[in-house]
Amino acid sequence: MSIIPLSGRRIAIIGGAGFIGHNLAIHLKAQGADVHVIDGLEVNNLLSLTGNKDSVPYPELMLQVVTERMRLLQAAKISLHVQDARDYHALSHILTQIKPQTIVHLAAVSHANRSNKNPYMTFDHSFRTLENALDWARDGAEHFIFLSSSMVYGNFKTPVVNEETVCEPLGIYGALKYGAEKIIIAYNQVFKLPYTIIRPSALYGERCVSRRVGQIFIENALMGQPIKMSNGGAEALDFTYINDLVDGITKCIENTNARNEIFNLTYGSARSVGDMAEIIKEHFPGIEVQDEVRDNLMPERGTLDVAKAGRLIGYVPSWSLDKGYPRYIAWYKKFFERSQALARPLVEG
Repeated sequence: MSIIPLSGRRIAIIGGAGFIGHNLAIHLKAQGADVHVIDGLEVNNLLSLTGNKDSVPYPELMLQVVTERMRLLQAAKISLHVQDARDYHALSHILTQIKPQTIVHLAAVSHANRSNKNPYMTFDHSFRTLENALDWARDGAEHFIFLSSSMVYGNFKTPVVNEETVCEPLGIYGALKYGAEKIIIAYNQVFKLPYTIIRPSALYGERCVSRRVGQIFIENALMGQPIKMSNGGAEALDFTYINDLVDGITKCIENTNARNEIFNLTYGSARSVGDMAEIIKEHFPGIEVQDEVRDNLMPERGTLDVAKAGRLIGYVPSWSLDKGYPRYIAWYKKFFERSQALARPLVEG
């Protein structure tokens, strides 16, 4: 094992203006890395939210959240290259200018339901962007990091899965993530490109607009709408606060033990959706809870074993749901109150 200094290391984050990417970029920049974000701002970002092409419930609020991301990237003096990664020649030109030593590939349609409804868009933004990035990286990068998903496991057949568990993805999103993993491994076999594949789960945290359950609960509570759960909230998920994931990705960048490995990077202990709902109730007393029909294309999941990441790269998650989710709620309340467009209903209500 050897530790690679982050200071001065050239890192390109493709899809880096998204939820994971902008948080990671800001953290790496604070550690002294030379960080470049490449993003077309189209998927789940400024361009899709303008005109509400994705039909999200609160488009004005989402635009404000994404604008806050841009402000933070600018304040951190992080280079933002506005470029659609589906354009092979344009992406290659930017990467050749940057000459990144590490590439973190995040470009994708980061929503299972949306992926199932629009497979063409999902293939286009997931596989095509990956192909373009890999083709440059095979000769130009020292390390290629890919964000996969716990969805590759499909329905958990045991309460806990590890990286050796057989993957049987369910639906378009999980299948594409697993296919991407295989393509990356093939590039290593053919071109000796060092890689790390990361499987996160049930992420939540500041400035997420991906319509994950933690975000939906808070927004519905802020808007005076009921929160909805299937099966009485019994479903268990390995909820992971963004700070833990960012810490884990950072350790993958700086530790050579991460090369050519697959890691679960989660909190490492599943909690029920009902547990998350109870936390919301503490912060929004009297909120109504309703039952809804479960999406059959969402696999039944549980705990992801993080022992391998702990052993090889020293990953130790520290943000339990009881610690991380209240912090996220507190941030969202303050952000909501600062919003000029949405503060007035709060006062009048």
